[in-house]
Amino acid sequence: MARKKGKAISFDAMVKFFMRNYDIPTKKDVEKLMEKMDRIEHLLRTTSGRQTRASSRRAFGAGGQSAGTKTVLTASDQVLEIIKKYPDGVGFADIQAQSGFKDKKLRNIIFRLNKLNKIRSKSRGVYIAA
Repeated sequence: MARKKGKAISFDAMVKFFMRNYDIPTKKDVEKLMEKMDRIEHLLRTTSGRQTRASSRRAFGAGGQSAGTKTVLTASDQVLEIIKKYPDGVGFADIQAQSGFKDKKLRNIIFRLNKLNKIRSKSRGVYIAA
């Protein structure tokens, strides 16, 4: 018996298949990204006159105050100040109660402060200023 041949696959269909399965961007995808980049650049140009949080922190210097303004403590600074109040160490629950930060945020802050050698762990869940 003669074998029945299937429908021939076009080259375009094969290219589309590979582009979809291997996440290869199309010309449309690149154009959309370019439009988004243009919008972001436009927003940056229009808001460049405003002072950002990071640049305002740099204007204060290393913890000093500008004339007539109050320095805003970062979350890490707040947690460090709480830990410094307790020379014998303070527990995670106490830090959380005083700072009001959620678990994940507080764990990230403690990890970062520990990595920067600003605090150290006295025992599991108890931290002291380094």
